[in-house]
Amino acid sequence: MNKKYIRIATNLFMLCLIFIFTFSIITMEDEVVETSSSGTISDKKIEWGIKRGDNHEQPDLGSENKRIIDEYNGISIGNSEKPYVYLTFDCGYEAGYTEKILEVLKQNEVKATFFITGHYLNSQPDLVKKMIDEGHIIGNHTADHICMPESTNEEIKEDVMELHTALYDKFGYEMKYIRPPKGEYSERTIAYTNTLGYTTVMWSFAYDDWDEDKQGREEYGKQKILDNVHNGEVILLHSTSKDNSNILDYCLKEIKNMGYEFKSLDEFAK
Repeated sequence: MNKKYIRIATNLFMLCLIFIFTFSIITMEDEVVETSSSGTISDKKIEWGIKRGDNHEQPDLGSENKRIIDEYNGISIGNSEKPYVYLTFDCGYEAGYTEKILEVLKQNEVKATFFITGHYLNSQPDLVKKMIDEGHIIGNHTADHICMPESTNEEIKEDVMELHTALYDKFGYEMKYIRPPKGEYSERTIAYTNTLGYTTVMWSFAYDDWDEDKQGREEYGKQKILDNVHNGEVILLHSTSKDNSNILDYCLKEIKNMGYEFKSLDEFAK
């Protein structure tokens, strides 16, 4: 009888150990969360950042940023030998300047990518349709501008595909590029959005144009944009900036005069 009780107690103890081990793996948040053919996938939160170069040289993206983007076939900076630049806008909400931006793009025959949120689509469907009709690319900036590395895969899928489906239902347009809100990502989130059919797009130039309290600095904006043009540049601007709407025509013309050519993300050259 004692042996029977010992055997039962041993089995219960082993079951407890298995439960504790399994639970500890599931609840890991900042370490390795899954494996791939190349090894492990990290869930460490990263905030995209670059170190600007001088004399129109390409900036330093950082070794970890570059490794992850390259490994998962993302876009951040193009071929260093080709004078191509790629213009992108983040559109979280409409501040009244996008009509002018679209007109300037048309006049200069430049195609851009607009990363929109669910709020933007719901509040500005006519502008989104105009972007599509005029040959621009629409990218996914998530339905609710979520922090992706702080979200589970299921939460990411729900948020990304909500916007994806809504845009498709309205205009029959299927998105394929995604930009993580605030540039916050992890290796896991990029690997996972790849499985949803998306290519992650970061940038190799941005400036503090998003701040509504820092408008009225048009010469500052011109200088930032033009001083940092480089081969393969992925430009991030915000459509909420009044300054951007006013200086865009000048900057597009000057960038062309400097010998650069605007390309769409569909023409991206690595």
